[in-house]
Amino acid sequence: MPKKARELSATEVRRLTHAVSKTTGKEYNGLHPVGGVSGLLLQVTPSGAKSWIYRTTVAGKRRNIGVGGFPDVTLTQAREKARELRDKIADGIDPVADRQATKRALMAARLSTVTFADAMADYIKMKSKEFRNPRQEQQWTNSLTTYALPHIGKVPVREIELTHIKAVLDPIWQEKTETANRVRARMENILGWCAIHGYRSNDNPAKWQGYLDEIYPSPEKIKKKGHYAALSVDEMPKFMKALKKRTGTAAQALEFLILTAARTNEVIGDKRIRKAGVTWQEIDLKRKVWTVPADRMKSGKEHRVPLTNAAVDLLKGMGEGAPDQLIFPGPKGDLPSNNFLSALLKRMDQPITAHGFRSTFKDWAREYTAYADEVSELALAHINSDATRAAYARSELIDKRRQLMGDWEQYCNHGKAQKAGNVLSIGGGVA
Repeated sequence: MPKKARELSATEVRRLTHAVSKTTGKEYNGLHPVGGVSGLLLQVTPSGAKSWIYRTTVAGKRRNIGVGGFPDVTLTQAREKARELRDKIADGIDPVADRQATKRALMAARLSTVTFADAMADYIKMKSKEFRNPRQEQQWTNSLTTYALPHIGKVPVREIELTHIKAVLDPIWQEKTETANRVRARMENILGWCAIHGYRSNDNPAKWQGYLDEIYPSPEKIKKKGHYAALSVDEMPKFMKALKKRTGTAAQALEFLILTAARTNEVIGDKRIRKAGVTWQEIDLKRKVWTVPADRMKSGKEHRVPLTNAAVDLLKGMGEGAPDQLIFPGPKGDLPSNNFLSALLKRMDQPITAHGFRSTFKDWAREYTAYADEVSELALAHINSDATRAAYARSELIDKRRQLMGDWEQYCNHGKAQKAGNVLSIGGGVA
């Protein structure tokens, strides 16, 4: 029969330390019998951490069962827990297996009560680390809060079926198709994430391919195209002439935007998220190139823009500033408001948007030039997955784009080239 350990007092337990090898001096975990219950030990690590272990035998196998940390679990409590474990084993119950079963039951109960609102919050929090634009998190939250939560917010995700998804989408699929499709895709992502984490096991009722496409008409066939209001190509020279008569930073920014076919936020930034627009360090006047940083591009990739002579003259006329200085600041020298350019267009009595000039540029490239479509697509920094266009994108076609932008400048300032009564396409050939 093993020697019965002396019952230590709480004071003696507090004084126990880790073990040290007498031969090598190496420190290691110390295991100290504390008495009161056979097999109850206090483990002390070299770092000073202390925890209770109940060493026993279950079904012929030695088991070390954790009883808790010291001093959170006192000596008295540790002895009580050890006695409870001893009694369970005597009754034929494996305490470890019993504890694991209880843990699984608690986990199953938790999984069964996770609602769509709970899952949505967790998913968006996780996904927000990937969002390039801080507004995306708010857009996800707003759309799902408005359209999904009223119908399925309190429903456990394991119970969500097609009828729930239809309750969300039926009222908005025809009237707000684009929004409805975004909400559908977001619900699909969240429910897919729930399946991966074990919150649900059945099929995803929000998926489109082979499921909802059998219930709803395709968004592409019913959605109303929301193009930005754009100036017609024929009106461009007249507009440019009127714009050049304007003074002020907004007029200069708009002219630069037109000559580069750039997006508004690439030129003036986005005050809503405190993202700056073009600065002098991005401009190489000698090489006539504007390098837009990746974090300001929709594609997430750095974009080089060849600058026309008129664009270079415009910049030189403003006087080069410090590298990090905004080229087109607001009235107070800081980031301009997001309606900086739209306010100018309103003052010019033009019912169009600044972004619409990209459409005007694209229409001109198609109608009045013979440049390959890929050249104007690269000028617009459009993202294409097609293999051929991807090859064009890798080469950047900077020289061809420089010619294209030069012809665009010529058209904006002087209109269509004429010869012997025929209209010549600026990129070559007869229009």
